[in-house]
Amino acid sequence: MSRVEMAGPRMSSPAAGRTPARPPAKPGARTVSRPVADRPGRSALMWRRQRWMLRPAAWLVLCLLLGGGVYALVRTVQPGSVAANWRERTGAAIGLPVTDIVIEGREKTPEPMLRTALGLSRGDKLLAFSLDAARGRIEQLPWVQSATVERRLPGTVVVTLLERRPFAVWQTGGKFVLIDRLGQVVAEQDPAKDAAAFASLPLVVGPGAPGSAAALLDQLAALPQLRARVVAAVRVGERRWNLRLNTGTDVLLPEGNEAVAMAKLMEMQASQQLLERPLQTVDLRLPDRVVVRPQPEPKLPVPSTAPKRPT
Repeated sequence: MSRVEMAGPRMSSPAAGRTPARPPAKPGARTVSRPVADRPGRSALMWRRQRWMLRPAAWLVLCLLLGGGVYALVRTVQPGSVAANWRERTGAAIGLPVTDIVIEGREKTPEPMLRTALGLSRGDKLLAFSLDAARGRIEQLPWVQSATVERRLPGTVVVTLLERRPFAVWQTGGKFVLIDRLGQVVAEQDPAKDAAAFASLPLVVGPGAPGSAAALLDQLAALPQLRARVVAAVRVGERRWNLRLNTGTDVLLPEGNEAVAMAKLMEMQASQQLLERPLQTVDLRLPDRVVVRPQPEPKLPVPSTAPKRPT
């Protein structure tokens, strides 16, 4: 007789490797849910979404920094330095050509003379010439007061001029030359060829006149009635001025106090018509008085023979 075995659920012991079941929660106990360990947070999700933009942005910033550094090196290095020599060698190697030369502020300076002083032509290497040397040559030209020379990539050179403006005519040693406000000679010209310029500008005479002319002429411009009578301003001893009027009168001004003396003169003109009189000099050098000297009486001609008495 065979033994019949009933199949049923196999019971396993804790030693078989299974985790024992949790005990049931007590009635009324609070259940705490734990976050899933592999779920990213909100900041991590934003980072994953924007991460693809970081590499192009980094390359863009790097290119801008490199480009700005190269541009600053091209424009600001000192001539003769290692960086300048490297720049010129690099420019010669790169071979950037000059495609355009722009000149600004030129009126009186002859353009061929200016281009010769610049020493640069279209097709030359843009980075292989000295800006300072070119500027120094240009500022030696007669009409040029100051100049700037700059590169504008990829191939333009810009020359900006500040030309001397004729301010007065200076008579010295029998010659007439134009001077600017700083007293520098603008250009020696022939009055016969440029009569309009010489006739329209005030005349100053004597050694030392150019350097002090601007202050006196500005003071005269504030007194138009007196300015209209002045033919020339004469520098005396390189320290003070005399005004020669169109009537032949010389007005002697004090040293360093010209404006007050000229204002006093115009007050006397308004009250006494002083400048209408035939005067040789009006001396304003003393602060408390005005000394005038009349013009000498014309001498009568001396007869060659004694007059005959009437009979």
